[in-house]
Amino acid sequence: MTQHVLFIVTNAAVIGPHNRKTGFFFAEIAHPFDVLDRAGIAIEFASPAGGWTPHDAYDEKDPAQKDFFESKAFRRLNHSRKLSEVDAADYDAILVPGGLGPMVDIQRNTDVQRAVVRAWSTGKLVAAVCHGPCALLGVDLGDGTPFVRGKKLTSFSKKEEYDYARDDVPYELEDALTAEGADYSSTSNWQPKVVVDGRLITGQNPASAGPLAEELLAALKQAAAPAQGSEARTKRLETAL
Repeated sequence: MTQHVLFIVTNAAVIGPHNRKTGFFFAEIAHPFDVLDRAGIAIEFASPAGGWTPHDAYDEKDPAQKDFFESKAFRRLNHSRKLSEVDAADYDAILVPGGLGPMVDIQRNTDVQRAVVRAWSTGKLVAAVCHGPCALLGVDLGDGTPFVRGKKLTSFSKKEEYDYARDDVPYELEDALTAEGADYSSTSNWQPKVVVDGRLITGQNPASAGPLAEELLAALKQAAAPAQGSEARTKRLETAL
């Protein structure tokens, strides 16, 4: 049975007082797409406003990025579904890629928060990379407790932001996650790091996007295994009858 992952992508093309060009960080969709698509996972795209999703930092020398840029999936991405019209429970996982754009329209967005709650409360996987974990801020499951409280996770670090976009972002994501009670950790600047805490999977930076997708794929396979085992048992019983 085909599994489905929903990528929730920014519509923001600029950020900050200097109107810095932004969007989603290209590798943070291209690399996860490459991993999941090769494994036969179906991928759909949604965004807060629907439609066009601006991108940043495209590298045509990276085969995975070039392949994605030239794919039908990339054309679908630029006609993304409006998130308010999508039910996250219809997917096996949601994934929020980073770039600076999410710090404009993904963070503390009501529809994004609703998607996180819907996915989590229906037993699905929630993944985010780089600045994507800003999607988790302000989320609670109905009891007023921050979603991230006590959860192990990572995101783009303060050390990385200092040399990248400190003057453009509205706040330090690491600090905001920690303030809501997250058990935050990071590694050296621009080195891959993925944290898996049950059904929550987070990656620190662009270098973590591929490894995060590998962890997500492993979790999807594990989630599918009980169902496949149940189907096999049903077939054996039907044969015996």
